[in-house]
Amino acid sequence: MPAQPVNRDRLLRRLTELAQIGRSESGGVTRPGFSPADLEARRYMVREAENSGLPTAVDAAGNLWLGPRPHPGTTTLVLGSHLDTVVDAGPLDGVYGVVSALEAVENLTSLNLLAHPVTAIAFANEEGALHPQPFWGSLAASGQMPTPTAAPTAYDGTLLRDALTQAGGNLDAIDQARLDPHQLLAYLELHIEQGPVLERERIPIGIVDAIVGRVQLEVELTGAAAHAGTTPMPGRSDALAAAAEIVLAVEDLPAADWCQVATIGRLEAAPNSPNTIAGLVHLTVDVRDADEARLHQAAGEAVRRIESIAQRRTVKASCTRAASSKPVLTDAALRRSIAAAAARRAVPTLPLTSGAGHDAQMMAAITPAAMIFVPSIGGVSHVPHEDTSPDDLVLGAQMLQDTALALTSPTGSLA
Repeated sequence: MPAQPVNRDRLLRRLTELAQIGRSESGGVTRPGFSPADLEARRYMVREAENSGLPTAVDAAGNLWLGPRPHPGTTTLVLGSHLDTVVDAGPLDGVYGVVSALEAVENLTSLNLLAHPVTAIAFANEEGALHPQPFWGSLAASGQMPTPTAAPTAYDGTLLRDALTQAGGNLDAIDQARLDPHQLLAYLELHIEQGPVLERERIPIGIVDAIVGRVQLEVELTGAAAHAGTTPMPGRSDALAAAAEIVLAVEDLPAADWCQVATIGRLEAAPNSPNTIAGLVHLTVDVRDADEARLHQAAGEAVRRIESIAQRRTVKASCTRAASSKPVLTDAALRRSIAAAAARRAVPTLPLTSGAGHDAQMMAAITPAAMIFVPSIGGVSHVPHEDTSPDDLVLGAQMLQDTALALTSPTGSLA
């Protein structure tokens, strides 16, 4: 039961056109979840899907469905990723998986002989770049959404409730976005590697065996703003000086074997004046490891170091766990299906562990989930020069489609 091959021109055209939505002066893409640029990208994908005769819908969490939503009486194969980006990102992270998922759905749906429906999804606010609730859409879809303790807001003060409504969602009905595991066959996600391994090894396809866990801390340091020239050095309560020491203390966690990686990627100081001691600093701590116990121990050690530094520098520290995700193993049967699809085309593959979090990580809680990686040129991501060769992009999309076809055909299985 052959399907149409991946339409190279259509796939690359869509990626090129989406890279213009939220394009910054540096040539990067800034399209945070629920931002105007994100909404424009969603509208673009809706037009593309509807032009192919596919139904589209937005659920209560703001997830965009491109194809039939899972429903009783069927088990649906879901393909997807996300459209939102970090600030000044590249053109492929997340969006490549959504565009390739739509391509597969378009080609497979036309067969009319599938034993299982196949559909595509663009999960809402995976990055959490503007609204600090990363994996928002996939947490809601997998029934793991934590109950907010207050009205969630963006870094700029925008209410998530209002932004979600503009995207077509409904915060009050968020439970309606939860998927029924009995209606799911599996979840597959295609993504750029965001690392150097595939390019270094000259292997075109990576099969992800595990995804690291992550803890994100929001830290507020409160000191005392004062005149930079008239305030003696002894007795100062400099929140930014404390933050500087904290940055290095967090960076030291992996070297001290607490975790795989640890990063402070966002820092804001106030009043942010050249002749004023900083009285307030907000920063984020990102800790990742493939072992859940080590992950939480490292997060605890980060908090201990922050509080110790703050106390010594007479600064008040407040640490809040803003987000967390468990490390997961991908489904072994799905990995075998991807490997078999690659073998049929004589495509070499390599098992990889993902150091980045993905929506597949959340979906693994309710259905078999797996990921396919393609090489990243230079191993870079989350920067404007993020790139993958067109041949690798098309091959990855073909591997996704071939695997989906094998799983949804009358003779397919997850055995």
